[in-house]
Amino acid sequence: MPPFHDCRDGGLLVLDPAAAAAAMFGGVRHRKRARVTAVHPRVFAAAEEALRAAPAAKRQRLREAPTLDALPDGCLFEVLRRVQGARARGASSCVSRRWLALLGGIRASEIKRAQAPAVPDLNQVFVCEDEDQDGAEAASARPGRSERTLEGEAATDVALTAAAVADGLRGSLESVLVRGSHPTRGVTDSGISAVARGCPSLRSLALWDVPLVTDAGLAEIAAGCPSLEKLDITGCPLVTDKGLVAVAQGCPDLKTLTIESCSGVANEGLKAVGRCCSKLQAVNIKNCAYVGDQGVSGLICSATASLAKVCLQGLSITDASLAVIGYYGKAITNLTLTRLSSVGERGFWVMANALGLQKLRCMSITSCPGVTELALVSIAKFCPSLKQLYLRKCSQISDGLLKDFAEAAKVLENLQIEECNRVTLTGILSFLLNCSPKFKALSLVKCTGIKDICSAPAQLPVCKSLRSLTIKQCPGFTDSSLAVVGMICPHLENLDLSGLGAVTDDGLLPLIRSSESGLVHVDLNGCENLTDAAISALVKAHGTSLAHLSLEGCSKITDASLFAISESCSELAELDLSNCMVSDYGVAVLASAERLKLRVLSLSGCLKVTPKSVPFLGSMPASLEGLNLQFNFIGNHNIASLEKQLWWCDILA
Repeated sequence: MPPFHDCRDGGLLVLDPAAAAAAMFGGVRHRKRARVTAVHPRVFAAAEEALRAAPAAKRQRLREAPTLDALPDGCLFEVLRRVQGARARGASSCVSRRWLALLGGIRASEIKRAQAPAVPDLNQVFVCEDEDQDGAEAASARPGRSERTLEGEAATDVALTAAAVADGLRGSLESVLVRGSHPTRGVTDSGISAVARGCPSLRSLALWDVPLVTDAGLAEIAAGCPSLEKLDITGCPLVTDKGLVAVAQGCPDLKTLTIESCSGVANEGLKAVGRCCSKLQAVNIKNCAYVGDQGVSGLICSATASLAKVCLQGLSITDASLAVIGYYGKAITNLTLTRLSSVGERGFWVMANALGLQKLRCMSITSCPGVTELALVSIAKFCPSLKQLYLRKCSQISDGLLKDFAEAAKVLENLQIEECNRVTLTGILSFLLNCSPKFKALSLVKCTGIKDICSAPAQLPVCKSLRSLTIKQCPGFTDSSLAVVGMICPHLENLDLSGLGAVTDDGLLPLIRSSESGLVHVDLNGCENLTDAAISALVKAHGTSLAHLSLEGCSKITDASLFAISESCSELAELDLSNCMVSDYGVAVLASAERLKLRVLSLSGCLKVTPKSVPFLGSMPASLEGLNLQFNFIGNHNIASLEKQLWWCDILA
């Protein structure tokens, strides 16, 4: 049969089987063209079987070859702990999860170091020690590498072990933060143990919402990280007193402890921390239902010499704990008490009269029903160093209390009042009339009692020391009240009137004219009734000192204000025009201003800013570091163009 023949049913040229076999398996190629004959299917089947058999045989030979994976864990552990150099150990950890887990179980002290020969071989190059030394030098030169953060689904045991092997064996990993956890393969004691074994120099550990970590993990940290200084455990329900006791005994250098929303923690753990951690400086205990007077008292009593910052929130403590704080808190400078429903007036009174809080400088009280006039005045009298007081949701705070407190607080510099609805403008004026000559900052937030008064007091105070005034989201505060503020505060530098929708030009203009010192920070967010006239007057009077101006939500502000800003402001660094009625012309004016050196500009929600502004935005000065162009009509293509022109600037779109 010829090598090719006609297929009569279709007139096709098909290859003869013998010729096909010769061509595939080493036959001589025909030089002349020939007609193709049909190929039997068995020929192709045989060829495919031969091709499949080759890699299968190769795989079989590889399986039969000797491999380290055949070794038991104990033997492989001995092999891996003799791997020299951080680079080689890192490469070994990438082989498999088994190798990674074994490397994560090797303590830094268990690594077998190669011993130099008695007679050195000059022809041999030793690179392992150089790698470790270079890695340590690189880690010290790049402090960012000393911290690892795992968040959300990326927080797994494998990722944490890899971080411990990669950075820990060089001795560079000093801080680990785990925020959240993978829903099915989250961080457990295994990952924490890898960090403990591989990172003996660890100084800070934070576990936020990691529900699978138990006391066993903390015990490993206590055994392997004796230099730990900061421990933050939040939302870890399986951690109990047993874990805290282990940390207290194994980490005597602990300086900062935060325990929040840990239902297994009670009193014994805190008492152990107080006994064993003599360097403890700050403690934050929040929302732990089983922490009571014994735990708090034991901690405060034992750490009386070093403890400077105390924060207690949502605990079942009583007046006894505050009495202990008042007597033994001789080093406390910052005290925060929040939602202590079982503490009464007596507790605050005893705390102040115990005369132990002589160094207290900053105090914050939120939602504590025991804060009364007697308690607060006692705090002012017997805490002679108190400079800052923050009161939030304290229903007993009234005008009379503020007057008595002002007379007793001799060095108070900062008072913040939030959601205390019994406080009125009359009480504030009385406070300013009797306050310390060092008083600098007053903040009133969400106080519905702050309203216009029918008649001004016979004697208006003049508080020349006040530099910062914040009146936010007080709906009853209008123009007449603002005019009074202008008369009594002639040296303001920082002014925040956010959320005062009732304030108009008639109220702001008198304050601007009466201000003798130059305003530096002005925040007018949500003052929707202010117009270009007020802003123009503001920048003309204070343009040489104004550094921050926020006009977010001032819907009546137009390009006229931008023209005044470009002419008058020489020190302005931050300008927020979000949701204002500025247009492309205003952007062009800002871009062409020679004196203006903005660092941050926000045009978010400015619907009149169109793609026509792109050339002007592209010519902004090199001082611009941040540009907000969200929620407008510039378009993604133009944003990409701006990112190329302003390559040094962070553009949010």
